[in-house]
Formats: sequence, structure tokens, C-alpha cells
Amino acid sequence: MARRPLPRILSSGGASITRSREIARTAADSATDVLHPLITVTRGLRLLAGTGRRKWAATPRDRRGHVLFLVAACVLVVALIPYGPLLALIAVMGAAAWRGRERTAVKTGPDEAETARLRAVYEALVPHFSTDGDPGPLFSHGGDWEEAFGTSYTFDANGRLTRLQVRYPAYFTDGEASCRARIEQVLHAKSGRGREYHFAWDEENNHLLMTVLDALPTTIAAQRFVTAPGETVLGFTDADAVRRTVPVRDGDTTRDASPVIWRTGSRSTEPHLLAVGHPGSGTTTLMRSLALQALQGGDILVVEGAGTGEYGFLTGRDGVLAVECGLAGALATLEWAAHETERRLIAANRARQAGHPEPEDIRRPLWLLLDRPSALGHLAAADGRPDPQELLQVPLRHGRAAGVTVVVADQFDSLDALTETVRTHTRARAVLGPATGDEVESVLGTAPHTTPTPDVPPGRGYTRLGSGPVLRLQVPATPDPYDDATSEAHRQAVLDLLPGAPATAAPVEAGSTEPVRRDPLVTVPAVAEG
Repeated sequence: MARRPLPRILSSGGASITRSREIARTAADSATDVLHPLITVTRGLRLLAGTGRRKWAATPRDRRGHVLFLVAACVLVVALIPYGPLLALIAVMGAAAWRGRERTAVKTGPDEAETARLRAVYEALVPHFSTDGDPGPLFSHGGDWEEAFGTSYTFDANGRLTRLQVRYPAYFTDGEASCRARIEQVLHAKSGRGREYHFAWDEENNHLLMTVLDALPTTIAAQRFVTAPGETVLGFTDADAVRRTVPVRDGDTTRDASPVIWRTGSRSTEPHLLAVGHPGSGTTTLMRSLALQALQGGDILVVEGAGTGEYGFLTGRDGVLAVECGLAGALATLEWAAHETERRLIAANRARQAGHPEPEDIRRPLWLLLDRPSALGHLAAADGRPDPQELLQVPLRHGRAAGVTVVVADQFDSLDALTETVRTHTRARAVLGPATGDEVESVLGTAPHTTPTPDVPPGRGYTRLGSGPVLRLQVPATPDPYDDATSEAHRQAVLDLLPGAPATAAPVEAGSTEPVRRDPLVTVPAVAEG
């Protein structure tokens, strides 16, 4: 059968129809552009009229007469003043144009991706928040996640949760740490790893609030902080964690920061500090920061067990009694510190018995800074000599009354080498660098309320003073000024805090077990009296 050709109107009419559609669309767009002001004013008049009707309906009947009288008076005044009707018309048109303008649509709910993420979090919590005997389960497979989460959730620009409030059943055992830890682990995994989360449990109302914490700033360098005598700044924490702020220089600007204040001296409840971390965690940075602050009104003795020369810039400075790296020097220095503690106790006791104030030479604080003492302990054991930590018993037990403060920094792999005296009397604790929750809990005595991150800058960690809460901590940048990798700004900041000019260190006399102290505050050897 021969194929018939299509009618001409059907074969050539497609192009005409397409062209007609384009002309009609162009005409509609042009008309919309021309009539856009009229459309805007009309929309505004309609909205104003609707607002007026709602106001009139909400007005009580006994007050409508007063409202009509007020409106009539306004109309009469407008009609009587020159150009009144014209100005009123312009005002109404302007208000209608402003009210009828196109506004950007406001997002009122989660999009598809965010809804899927909330659904995944909800389903992951079902096995932990549900039981077979619950007649009206709040969490069930395929249930309504809006009933458990409500509208208390926030997402960042990447679509990841930054805040979520969870309602959980009253029968959930939120008083057990293991149960809370399982829920926190699930929320941490489903909300995205690599960030630090804070979990606030409201056991009274059966609510759990999860928030993502911003990283603590690392731009605060070593400087003189505004503190009272006996106060030392360990670092800085979150603004809502402490009730005090101090002015600090942050780069080229000055702002208020929230410090972690450690109080030492005779009235301190945590007179000694233990800092623990992995290599490169920033414990040495913390020791340098404490040394610079202690030199403002006290003397320091530094014992460096690693022998890397991280404290060489302190040698010979005013107030630096010794910087020891070897075993023999460390033993002699710590033995002198033990005798000095006893001498201070005896002098203070005699002054009190005589009714006199304490002598001036025992009022000046003395700081003992020990970095990696466990390394010296291994050397002492191999050489058959006593562990330097044994000489810390007197300063640790009686240092608070004698004005002696002991700071010990070591690594996680050497915690077993620390003596029982050191671990008992160092009630102020700090954990720096990347660490697991179990490692933090083993040092601080309790787990933090946040999730530690695997990658943190040096000097970032947690601290706890005695039985207080666990706080996040960022130590001020205090590098070795003699290190080639130190920036010029940080080098100058550290050098500006050093008191006096470098001088020749006081030598240790031959055959003596005590370093000769060239300090005008103490004019007699630190010998214990019976």
C-alpha cells in the first residue's frame, strides 16, 4: 500500500504553533513588566484591606463607635487641609506598594535531604528508646520523628546537624553513664564525625540537647594577663563555662576572653598541677606559659627530663634559680627544694609563735616545674640512684603552707611511672592533645561532656580543678623563642615577658648536694632544722 502524504496544514503547522507560543509568551512577559507596579499596588491594597477587616473584627462592639468617630475625624481633617486628598492618596499608594512588594520566601521546614537525615537519626535511636511493653511508644520503626524532635533542630550550610533536642521516654535510664554514652555515640556517628559535640541531659524533663561546639581560638599568644596575686591562667575556655573574662590581645585587636583560673598558695584547694598528653600535645607549651606567669612575682626551678632544651631561654634570667636537664643536677635541685620547703615551714611556724609576720623571704612563691620526670626515673633506676620523684614528697605534702607549687607534665605512656604521691597531691589536672574519652577520664576522674576530636592543635584539651566540672582548654601560644620554626610575633611576645637579661647561671659547688642560690631573698642555705 502506497504511503499517503500528510495534509499540508499538519506538516507545516508545527512551526507556526511554536512561533505563536513564543509571541504569546513574549507578550505576556512584556505585559507583566509594564503592569508590575499596578500588580504590586493591587496586591498591597488587598493585603491592607484584609488587615483592616481583621482589625475591625477584633475590635469589641462597644468600642467600634469610637473607632468610627476617629476615622471620620481623620477623613474630615484630610479633606480640609490643602492638598490633603492628594497627599492621602499618595500615602495609601506608597503603603500598598510597600506591603505588596515581593518578599523572599522564608524556609519554614527541613528540605528533603535534611528530612532524610532526621529520619536516619530517629531510626538509629529506636532500639535504645523503645520497649515492647510501651502502649504508646515515642520511638518506633517507621514512627513520627517530628513528635520526638519537634522543631528544635538546626543545620549548617553543608546540611549537617548543629543542634538537636531529643525527647525520650521517661522509663529510659538516663541516670546511668553507660546508657547515656550509647545515646551520645549514636548521635555523634549519625550527625557527622570530626566535630566536637556537647550533650546536655535534662533528666527532670526527659530532654537531651546536642549542640556542636565551635573550636576554641588559637590566636591568643603569651602576654601579661589581668589576674590577682596567686592566680594563674591555664588557658581559655567557652564563654558560658566560666563567669569571668579578662582582656587579651588577639592578633591586632583587644577583646574579652573566658579564662581558666588556677589559684595557688596557702588558700588553694588544688595547689599542685598534673598535665598529661601525647608527644606534641602542648604540655611543654603549658609549662612555658606557667613559668612566664610565675616569674612575675616568684622564683622557679625547672627540671627537664627529656633533655631537649625546651627551657634554655630561661637560663640566667632573674627569678630562675636553675634549669636542669641531667640526672645529677635534677637530684641536687630537688633535694634543695625539699630542704627549702622545710626551712619555710619552720620559719613561718617560729614567726607565728612569736607573733610576728612571716619573713619576706618565705612570702615569695617558689615553683617547681618538672617536665617528663619519668624519663629521669628510668635513668636513676639504671644508675642505682633514687628516683627524683621521691624528693617531691615534702613539696607536695607541705607546699601549700610553704608557698611552694609543683607542676608535673608527662605523657600517657609514662603514667604508671608516676609515684603515688604525685598522683595523689596533684588535684588540678589537664589533658592536652588528641585523647580518647577513656584516657581523659583516667586522668581527670570523670568523662567530659563533649566528644574529643582526633585532630586538635597543640595546647587544646580539657582541664579539671579538684572536683569541679571538666572544661575545655586552649593554652596560650608560648613557643620556644630559640626555635627556628617560631614566628617573629610569638618570639617577641615570649621575650618581652622574660624578666632581666640573661646572665651566667650559678654553678654548683664541687662535692655539694645543693645548688648555690644567688638570690637576695635567701641569705642562708636551705638546711632542714630539727
